[in-house]
Amino acid sequence: MRFGGDAANREKQLRTFLYPVRDTVLDKAQLRSGETLLDVGTGDGLIALGALERLGSSGHVIFSDISQDLLDHCRQAATAEGLLGQCSFVLASADSLHGVADESVDVVTTRSVLIYVQDKAAALREFYRVLKPGGRVSLFEPINVLMSPLDPDLFAGYDVAPVRALADKVDALYESIQPHGKDPMGDFDERDLVRHAQDAGFAEINLELRVSVQNRKEPVPFEQFMRTSGNPLVPTFGEAVDRTLSPEEAATFTGHLRPLVESGTGRERRALAYLTAVKE
Repeated sequence: MRFGGDAANREKQLRTFLYPVRDTVLDKAQLRSGETLLDVGTGDGLIALGALERLGSSGHVIFSDISQDLLDHCRQAATAEGLLGQCSFVLASADSLHGVADESVDVVTTRSVLIYVQDKAAALREFYRVLKPGGRVSLFEPINVLMSPLDPDLFAGYDVAPVRALADKVDALYESIQPHGKDPMGDFDERDLVRHAQDAGFAEINLELRVSVQNRKEPVPFEQFMRTSGNPLVPTFGEAVDRTLSPEEAATFTGHLRPLVESGTGRERRALAYLTAVKE
């Protein structure tokens, strides 16, 4: 759903956004040959598989996730690359890394993981626990409270003032699933990440915040847009429209939205945090 079911869009997003994020996380981790890295919330293995290339033949990567399906996917990918012998797989949540021993890894990485974790402080304490002395954390997290300008006339970055009442109905569905200020997606900012790392015991902490605002968006086919979901826990835009609007209302709403989406007439806002920390 992230890519609207479009393989070409997936490859473009990998090239223009996800690969640069992966490389920045790994650059900041300062990996050394032969180290053991724990990738928490590994997902499809973007960070973990990239780390294997940098750690050399004596390095080891632990793929950790709450989804067995994703761990199985990563196992297949590692097998296909002939790297399975350097991998292990742990089914665990970020705030309870059972199966990972105390002081057993050199590096912990995440990419867009804490946004799904209610108890972020517990997750940072777990990262600290499993790290060896001198171990490092390298995290990437979107700061959604800065990414969402909460402009009532914007829907997914597009001006919907002429159909505001219809947009409110669709927004209400998303709000019911992930309420602002209460859901883990948007209940923290970059200062909270620093505070949680400090409270966990990390002695050296650095955070880089990158904010960008553009008065344009990438043009995309409208059908692809409607098949897209902002995150795995919410319905696609098309599903949300079907669930909240009558056929007549849906026609009016999408009729307004389509030319904006296909021409890229909207606002793109991003706030991204990279945090690194060292355990004494």
